[in-house]
Amino acid sequence: MSLKKSIILIIIILLIDQISKIYIKTHFALHENVEVFSWFKIYFIENDGMAWGTKISDFVSFISDRTAKVALTVFRVIAIFGIGYWLYDVTKKQGSKILILAIALIFAGALGNIIDSVFYGVLFDDSYNQVAQFMPDTGGYDGLLHGKVVDMLYFPLFEIDLPQWFPFYGGKRFNFFEPVFNIADMAISTGFIILIVFNKKAFSKAIK
Repeated sequence: MSLKKSIILIIIILLIDQISKIYIKTHFALHENVEVFSWFKIYFIENDGMAWGTKISDFVSFISDRTAKVALTVFRVIAIFGIGYWLYDVTKKQGSKILILAIALIFAGALGNIIDSVFYGVLFDDSYNQVAQFMPDTGGYDGLLHGKVVDMLYFPLFEIDLPQWFPFYGGKRFNFFEPVFNIADMAISTGFIILIVFNKKAFSKAIK
């Protein structure tokens, strides 16, 4: 898989990701949802932190949420340069197609969420009890590097009441699958799954 094909794949994923996010942001109020199927909903939420809304400040109490947000965004920007160089290096050395595909997916997904984190706070006003506007006259809902990631894909496949003896969650209602995510998250997850499942094939040339 050439670098050119990798870039085309990245652009396609970015376009799908950003178009879907901009559509949701400009057509849905926060927490508004539409049921597509009983097991699939379009459910608009915004993620201010890492996976499943986890924040750095949840682990490091002396850091404020805003400082943690900037630190996370800067880390993501630095990481994307590292992933980009890895992709360039692997394609230059004609690494395995599986490895290049996985890195391209991870790069596209990471870049898609970085765009939200860096720019969305400036480009949109807030979505609380209203549909956000793009480039509002009054300015965005926050500053540069303080944007929130738009999530909208929700798959509540089934719910069950767990028995009392079940560890940690006994007696509670369990919803599978609860996380809400986006196209960029899917690309990142798919890339990592490929690396895990096809590890030997992905790194076969490097091993030799």
